[in-house]
Amino acid sequence: MRQGQRWSQPRWSEKDCVLITYGDNVQFPGMTPLAALNAFLDRRLDGVFSMVHMLPFFPFSSDDGFSVSDFRSVNPQLGDWDDIAALAEGRSLMFDLVLNHISREHLWFVNYIRDETPGRDYVIEVDPSENLTMVVRPRSSPLLSRVRTPRGFKHVWATFSNDQIDLNYANPEVLLEFIDVMLDYIRHGARAIRLDAVAFLWKEIGTSCIHLPETHEVVKLFRTLVEFLEPGAILLTETNVPHAENISYFSDGDEANMVYQFSLPPLILHAVQQQTTKYLLPWVQSLEREKVPDGCTYLNFTASHDGVGLRPLEGLLPDDEINSFLDEMRKLGGYVSMRATTDGSDRPYELNISYFDAFRSGRGDKDPWHIPRFMLSQTLPLSMRGIPAVYFNALTATANDPLGVERTGMTRAINRRKWDGSELERLIDNPLSDAGQVFPEYIRRLRLRRGIRAFHPDAPQQLLDLQDGVFGLERCSLDGRERLLAIHNLTADTLTVNLPGRLDGNDRWYDALQQTVPDITAEGLRLRPYQVVWLLQMKS
Repeated sequence: MRQGQRWSQPRWSEKDCVLITYGDNVQFPGMTPLAALNAFLDRRLDGVFSMVHMLPFFPFSSDDGFSVSDFRSVNPQLGDWDDIAALAEGRSLMFDLVLNHISREHLWFVNYIRDETPGRDYVIEVDPSENLTMVVRPRSSPLLSRVRTPRGFKHVWATFSNDQIDLNYANPEVLLEFIDVMLDYIRHGARAIRLDAVAFLWKEIGTSCIHLPETHEVVKLFRTLVEFLEPGAILLTETNVPHAENISYFSDGDEANMVYQFSLPPLILHAVQQQTTKYLLPWVQSLEREKVPDGCTYLNFTASHDGVGLRPLEGLLPDDEINSFLDEMRKLGGYVSMRATTDGSDRPYELNISYFDAFRSGRGDKDPWHIPRFMLSQTLPLSMRGIPAVYFNALTATANDPLGVERTGMTRAINRRKWDGSELERLIDNPLSDAGQVFPEYIRRLRLRRGIRAFHPDAPQQLLDLQDGVFGLERCSLDGRERLLAIHNLTADTLTVNLPGRLDGNDRWYDALQQTVPDITAEGLRLRPYQVVWLLQMKS
């Protein structure tokens, strides 16, 4: 039955920004965590974010929600569907469709062990003597999990962990189950569906088992169904892989509406740490040569609930640069997780660190440029073509959580702190705290961005040819009436930036970010260390 179009406005605009959050990122006594989150959003973030990406809020057994034991229920420790409905009032929601695997506690897996339906044929049994060396892995853990059944010991496919059992999409019943789950999420108010770990969906022994043609066909099918049943809804693919592989999920405009810019977080972090645009610029330049299909765009982010992916640096940074960069991150309390390669060796897969702490200098509280560096890192993606996404713990300047790592045994927990709401609000209201300096300024910048038509996700983008350490983009509104220059100083030096042909003439300029006249002399634009300006042209 056709649902009809719930979202009649254009799919996106410059007013769009996504908040990424767990259902229990902020908690208040006497309220379910989901109700507490809703209260915090209403009180502190009203009108700032057009969409909230609700990380998995279903019953689960591990991996902070990504090992789902029931796809159709809300985790009672978070709340219920009424809480989700309340969150959807006045804003759009994004739900995770964790379609690659299930928890060992899921009924389907229990039924597999019992040789009962549904579930008996939902997982992938593999003879451990099979040659699986070609399989591309995101982890260094064993690919197969040994399971005791009444039929004897069996080995089943487990790409991510022993508690995350992969599903068999060669069985049409599995595909039909997840089509139904996806449509159920849309009925519950999801405007966007994030296809978690979708690249690994289809398995075929003797291949890499990543990005297989059958996987792309499944994404196309989901897109067709969404377009027909809920025009205006959005499909986002999560594929933490090198850039060319990542954007393959645009296909010809018939797969994902959005893909993550997975190369952006490590490139920005490296560029600011090293005070150079040497590696960032060629990648952004390559984006300008790409043809993004109509109805498609990028999701630009830095921090997230996961770590900083390192596979997206492949081919962009030399190995020695990556190793040196990771050594610096370890000194700041970060961890580096590994993945198994097809030649049997392990390579860095993910950096686990608070994105806020990643911009410290190592000099402790005496570093005057820590917060300016971090704010630069968060502002740069706001100027790029696409839709920005902000992680709750970046918005609140959350530091490394080593106790979380110790408590859970997961290095990703370093960036997944859950806040007592009263404590967080006291910090936000204290102008001397990290959160008190970052949160209000971050919100101010996000609000300003909403009013700049040149930041429309589809508006043209041109990279400026500037000196090393300065990153500049020119954006133009779709109607051509608004022109903006976004200039970023990634260094600790005061610089004068020459912008030939752009600051000449009788036009006057206004810095929309600082709400002031920019410091422009005959020599050029003067920038303080880590300063960002959004120059709007004002006709004389």
